[in-house]
Formats: sequence, structure tokens, C-alpha cells
Amino acid sequence: MKEKMTIYEHIGELRKRIIIVVAFFLVAMIGGLFIAQPIIVFLQSAPEAQSIPMNAFKLIDPIKVYMQFAFLMAVIVTSPVALYQLWAFISPGLYENERKVTLGYIPLSVILFIGGLLFAYFVLFPFIIHFISRLAEQLNITEQYGINEYFSFLFRITIPFGILFQLPIVVMFLTRLGILTPMFLASIRRYAYFVLLVIAGFITPPELLSHMMVTVPMLLLYEISIIISRFSYKKALRAQMKMENENKDVL
Repeated sequence: MKEKMTIYEHIGELRKRIIIVVAFFLVAMIGGLFIAQPIIVFLQSAPEAQSIPMNAFKLIDPIKVYMQFAFLMAVIVTSPVALYQLWAFISPGLYENERKVTLGYIPLSVILFIGGLLFAYFVLFPFIIHFISRLAEQLNITEQYGINEYFSFLFRITIPFGILFQLPIVVMFLTRLGILTPMFLASIRRYAYFVLLVIAGFITPPELLSHMMVTVPMLLLYEISIIISRFSYKKALRAQMKMENENKDVL
């Protein structure tokens, strides 16, 4: 049965959850300062990075890259805690079966985020780097990139995919809560496609094949999200009917 809370209790509960997330993030950030260096060295040893001479054009470039990686590691480590605190905040307003189902979405969300990062890094990023290198060679351009520009471009490619790969689980979560329906997702398909095309345009260089390599997975993710939403919607309807029948039996 759903629990009722006053507005002041909601504010107090939200404040407590935010403090927990911020405290955990600060601890994770300190840990990120220790693991940032080996991760940067590992990424620099990749074939794509070794083929590109990287320089520091500003005095703060090394520390900037170092802090960016520490921050990113802290965000990744903190994300499960943040998702759990979000679940804990809204769970008093859910039925018991909804609590159990939505709690299981947290590890799936983290797995999909990491999967998106890996897909972008091992599949998409090397292709784009090779394309840029070939183009520079054809134009007789000597490549001299800054380390800050290289890793900023790496983040620009990988992080959006990590977020977009969570689209199916977010849709499943919102469908189970009754916020989204598969009918609504299907009705806005053309607008969603347009938004995804624009996002792909920001991520990739102005070249058709790279743009398609980004766009096609995004469109597939959206269609998969609609399919998942249909299953979640049917389950939510069955759960609601079961709850209503149980309430009738009690009366």
C-alpha cells in the first residue's frame, strides 16, 4: 500500500538523499584522483592515441585532463548510489510489487551506461579517428593535437552514448510508473528521430558514414525502447488489475 507523506517530510527526505549522494561523490572524487593517472596512461597506449602526437598547448592542460578523468570516474561510481537514492525517495509512493521491479532497474542502468561507453570507445571512436587521420593525410596536413583536445573529443563521443544506452531502461522505468506509454512513444517517433539526428550531428564529424554509424544505433535504441515499453505497459496493467481484484476481495 502506498504511504502518504507531508510536503515537509518530502523536503526533509529529499535533502537527506541529496546529502548522501554529494558525500559519496566527494569520497569517489578523492578515489578518482588516485585512479585517473593509470587510466589516462592506459588510454594513451591505445593504437588510436599512439598514432596521434599529443601536446600540451597550455600549462593547465595536464591538470585539466587529470581532473576531468577523476570527475568522470566519480560520476560513474556515484551513479548507482544516486539511482538508489532516487528510488528510495519515490518508493514510498509505489506499491510493493512496483518497488521490487523498479529496484532491479538500477544495476541494469549502470550496465547499459558502461556498455554504451565501451561501444563508443571500441567501435565508433577508432573509426572516427582513422577517418580524420586519412583526411588530414589527403589534405597534406600535419597532425599536432593537444592532449586536452584529444580527450575532450573522446568524452564528446563516449559519454553521450553511455547516456543514450540507458534509454530502454529509463523508458521501462517510466512506463511501469505510468508516466509513459508505448502509444505515446510511437506517436512522437518522427520528432524523436529528428532530435536523435541532431544529437548525432553534434557528436560526429560532418561525414555521412560516421553520422550513420551514430544515428542507426540511436534509432534502434528508440525502437527497442518502444518494444520494451509495450511489455512493461502490459505488465503494469496486469499488476493493476490484480491489485484491484485483491481490493475487491477484501471488501
